[in-house]
Amino acid sequence: MTDIDHLNPPTGHMANNVVGFARALRAAGMPVGPGSVIDALNALQLIEIGHRADVYTTLEAIFVKRHEHTLIFEQAFDLFFRAAEDWKHMLDSVPLPDHARKKPPPASRRVQEAMAQPSMRDEQQEVQQEELRLSVSDKEILQKKDFAQMSAAEIAEVTRAIANMRLPQAELRTRRYQPDARGLRLDMRRTLRSSLRTGGEIIDIRKLGRIDKPAPIVALLDISGSMSEYTRLFLHFLHAITDARKRVSVFLFGTRLTNVTRALRAKDPDEALASCSSSVEDWAGGTRIATSLHSFNKLWGRRVLGQGAIVLLISDGLEREADAKLAFEMDRLHRSCRRLIWLNPLLRYSGFEAKAQGIKMMLPHVDEFRPVHNLTSMEGLIEALSAPPPPHHMSRIRSAA
Repeated sequence: MTDIDHLNPPTGHMANNVVGFARALRAAGMPVGPGSVIDALNALQLIEIGHRADVYTTLEAIFVKRHEHTLIFEQAFDLFFRAAEDWKHMLDSVPLPDHARKKPPPASRRVQEAMAQPSMRDEQQEVQQEELRLSVSDKEILQKKDFAQMSAAEIAEVTRAIANMRLPQAELRTRRYQPDARGLRLDMRRTLRSSLRTGGEIIDIRKLGRIDKPAPIVALLDISGSMSEYTRLFLHFLHAITDARKRVSVFLFGTRLTNVTRALRAKDPDEALASCSSSVEDWAGGTRIATSLHSFNKLWGRRVLGQGAIVLLISDGLEREADAKLAFEMDRLHRSCRRLIWLNPLLRYSGFEAKAQGIKMMLPHVDEFRPVHNLTSMEGLIEALSAPPPPHHMSRIRSAA
């Protein structure tokens, strides 16, 4: 088999092709900067660039910083470094599973969009396009658009919107009191002290009111392959609320449970998410919900579920081992918290029915069952958390908006 110089075809030079490839990755949503391009060019001088596998491994090691970007890189590499006569067919060559031929998966959508743009696009024009703001009508459409079907530009716009989301600061009434002129409880000590100034005559009656504070929030996020895109954007939401609230605990699970609470506290959202991604080994892998919930209940339940905690479970419920253990762990989790809200992107389908065995076993143990596939569903979650909690052990299904 004859070796092909994929980086130095007759139509251009190695440096130009690497720079063009980096631009395509950025357009597809990957954070590739000038430093990475320089590192890539230096690294390629040390390998045999006639071997495609060596080129792929070298560029992947430099450009891919997060687990969720692996699929984007793979598809972009296959499309970018190919023979010139195949370029006109490249957009039709993205492999899609049978169930997704009408709607491409998220990574393919962004890769196709990036590759469809002119390879010699002016850098200044690219910056101007990224700085354009969506019109009012576009924003209305974006509110209801599925995260998994968004382009790179739309993902960036949604990320900015999520960064501005906030939860109410006081939704849990405690047993403690503080001075409050409109309170209902008499503050006898302060009233008597005040009367000493007037010779024992009570003129000003002091009162106490209950102290309200934010309830602890515990998020359990499914990072399996079918959930990775939704989980990544919900991590942006959790980062935004963590910046304003102290008691937010975040756990990721696929085939194992990982506590990323500390990693998510980084001020920069990209740095926080990169730290979360590097903390897990099973991103976009399989799902073992029962095993992960068992680990959480055993190791972390008593530590983080006290004082009226609200649990947000983000998962599609497609469990490999849907047996009595799953129902037991869900019931245990439900009994340990004040409120359990299940956020499931499958509710984006208007005709959704709980047919999967895992979903059937989990559903009786949640207080609310809500969608989490677009901005509207996230805003609905904020409204639900701002309102008085529903009666415990009452499952509610919210249809997709």
